[in-house]
Formats: sequence, C-alpha cells, structure tokens
Amino acid sequence: MSVLEPRDTGVAKSSGVPPVPESEETVLSRSYRALSIGIVSVVLLIAFEATAVGTAMPVAARELDGVSLYAFAFSGYFTTSLFGMVLAGQWSDRRGPLGALTTGIAFFGAGLLLSGTAGVMWLFILGRAVQGLGGGLVIVALYVVVGRAYPERLRPAIMAAFSASWVVPSIVGPLASGAVTEHLGWRWVFVGIPVLVVFPLALALPQIRRRAGGPVDGSGRPASFDRRRIRLALGISLGAGLLQYAAQDLRWLSLVPGVVGAALLVPAVLGLLPRGTYRAARGLPSVVLLRGVAAGSFIAAESFVPLMLVTQRGLSPTLAGFSLAAGGVTWALGSWVQSLPRVEPYRERLMTVGMVLVAASIAAAPSVLIDSVPAWTVAVAWAFGCFGMGLVISSAGVLLLHLSAPEEAGTNSAALQISDALSNVVLLAVGGAAFAALGGGAVSHAATEASGSHPAAFAVVFLPMAGVALVGAWVTTRLRER
Repeated sequence: MSVLEPRDTGVAKSSGVPPVPESEETVLSRSYRALSIGIVSVVLLIAFEATAVGTAMPVAARELDGVSLYAFAFSGYFTTSLFGMVLAGQWSDRRGPLGALTTGIAFFGAGLLLSGTAGVMWLFILGRAVQGLGGGLVIVALYVVVGRAYPERLRPAIMAAFSASWVVPSIVGPLASGAVTEHLGWRWVFVGIPVLVVFPLALALPQIRRRAGGPVDGSGRPASFDRRRIRLALGISLGAGLLQYAAQDLRWLSLVPGVVGAALLVPAVLGLLPRGTYRAARGLPSVVLLRGVAAGSFIAAESFVPLMLVTQRGLSPTLAGFSLAAGGVTWALGSWVQSLPRVEPYRERLMTVGMVLVAASIAAAPSVLIDSVPAWTVAVAWAFGCFGMGLVISSAGVLLLHLSAPEEAGTNSAALQISDALSNVVLLAVGGAAFAALGGGAVSHAATEASGSHPAAFAVVFLPMAGVALVGAWVTTRLRER
C-alpha cells in the first residue's frame, strides 16, 4: 500500500481507494504529509546554514577587520541559544510550540540579515547572537511539535528524517558556501537563507496550529512562565559566555570572569537538568546525560580530525574535509535503522552498540599517526562512528518524548539540548587544553615537517574522548526505569 494514499473517508469513497488504517499511516500519509515536509525542510535549511557559515566566517572576519574577535562570532551564537532553549521549553509547555517556533524563525532570519549586512565586526557578532536565540527557540519547539503532532510509533521515523536532512548539507554546504563566497561575496551566504524559509513555514504552520497549538490541557488559557527557570536560563547563558571569554583570553586576569562564570553556570545546570542527571539516575536523567556524553565526545574528537590529517599526513584541507563526508550518509543510515518498528523492543541494546561503535571509531582515528597506516583508515572508522551516532542521537530523542508527560515535553527537550551544547563546550575546552599542553599549538598547517610533528598532542585528545564514549555505553544500560 502506498504511503501517499489519502486517509479522508470521503476522498477514498469517491476515488474507490480504501482509507489508510491509522496503524498503517506513515509520516508521508496525507494527514501528516504537509507537516512532515514543512518541518523537515526547516531543519534542512538550518543545516545548510550551519554547514555553510564555517566556510564564509573567515572571509567575513577578515573583511570586517575582526579576526581578533573571530571566536566570539561562534560563542555569541552558543551563549544566546542556551537561553533560547530554556525559554522555548517554558513557552511550548505553557502556550504550545507555535509561538516559540515562529518567533525563533523570525529571530534566526533577523540575525542572518543583521550579520549579512554588518559593516563592523561587533554588529556581525550581535547578529550571530540574535540568530543563536532564534536557533535555541526553534530546535526545542520542533521536538515539542513531534511529541504532540505524531503518535509514538511515528516519532522514530520523523527523528530519522531530521537526521537525514543533514546529509546533503554536510556534503554540499561547504562547497556551495565556498562558491558563493568566492563569486558573489560572503554576505550572500547569510542573507539568502531567510527568504527560503518562507515556503516550508507556510506549509507547516497551519498543521502545527491544528495539531500542536495551545496549552497542553486544552483549556485555551496560557499558564504563566516559571520565573525561577528563566533566571536559571539567564545564569547558564551568562555563565557560559564568561567561561568562553576566559578561555579565549589566556591571562591571569581572565581567572575572574572564569570563576564568576563557573559560579553562575554550575547551579544553573543543576537546576535546569533533571534531578539525578550527573549520577546517571535511571530513566529520563540518563537519557539527558547520554545525549551530552555522546555528542560531546564525538564532536570534540571530530574537530581535530581534519587538523590531524593536514598536519600529520600532509593531506590538503579539502581532502581532509572529505574524509568525514561519508559520515553524513552513515549517520542517516543509523537513524533509519532505529526507526524500524521491528527494532523497537531492542532500542536500548541498539544504543549500547552505537556507543561502542563511537568509542571504537574515536580510538581508531589516531592510528593514522603511524605512517604505515593508510590515511583513509580515518574515513572508514568515522563512517562506523557516525552510524553509531545515528543510532544513539535519534533514539535519545524518541526515548525522551516517551518518558515525558505532555506538559513537560518542552522542558525536558530543552534539558536534552542544554546537555548536548554544554558537553560540546566543556569537552572541546578540555581537549583543546590537553592538545596545547603537549605542543599542539605549534603544529604546522602545511605538510608535516619533522619539527612540526606532535602526534602525542593528538593522541591525548582522541584516547580520553574514546573513554568518555565508553562511559556513554555504560549509561545506555540505565535508560530503562525499573
């Protein structure tokens, strides 16, 4: 039976086609088609922007005479996105995800336009901060839409579609961005995307309003926001910003903002994540913790793969980047596997396998520091690691919605995203510090020279991250409540 057959009984009678039973509907059945295409298209465009910005950013910073402020263009996005995540959770639980989603898209587009038209670097950074606030609102609101609009049996499939929508951007995005930057200018990378978002929004918003709008109790009376959580959101955002500033300005004076940032960040994290997250309590806390452990260890390691291939094996930056391209396909494949109905009873075991694959791929990557090991070994290892990430990340979203009461889906989705974002920052900072401590900062960006080779600096990044991923494999044994 085709997944595109109509569900409406009247249409079926007039056309002679029997209606699709509810148990056989898919995310592309008539009743879900517009919503699915619309929200996946939004994710696709956001993915294109995320993969393209890294290519255009160095040119933008140089033209705006802001290379010294380069890192703040990334940290500004992250800092405000944390606040946006918490705000979106509150907003979605109390008033429905529609307002948070549309406001997030508006801020995301406004930030892109502000950065794309900036004449000075501080205005460019401000645009990135506005964009980050919108991005935080959008990602959490989309999770709540999935939780409200789709029955539980269809959620793995739509999560897999979200992951698959990153495949083409991860491969094409940097190349397209480079071509646009070279021939039209870097500004077009930023100002072109807001226009493209209009169509998917027009397709999805009516369905979101019908299926997921309003307070969860259906009373039509929006509840007030939890002011304590909003204060904690401000604390986590400001604390993360101060810590990032301290990490980028390595002077003794930077200890002051670093200590203040930690003092704000730690209690805010404990207040915003489910109780017991830090000790891997069974059920929801372990799901939130696993998302952070998986994403943080993998992304921190992946950040050093191209640099290792360029400086230690003499590959060109383009070829080093393409060594990770197959990972986009295998990540989507892993997401598809976890969406199959027949694997549902084995979801936790599948996630354990996924984390073991992630740990093995991270541990195998530094083997190319041995000259006799072919450089393509990294590409193969990373393809398996991305397959494992596809199993784990999508499944974590499915389990989170399964374990969340409808009125808590937004708050818990925000916690999942906060765990992801914070672990990325913390483990990247730890890996970067270890890398610099063993002389990694002195590696040459050209082909390797004997004096510029620092293999131990790379090994000290990858091997601990593999250990963190193995901890994640243990956490997968605590996802099911007793």
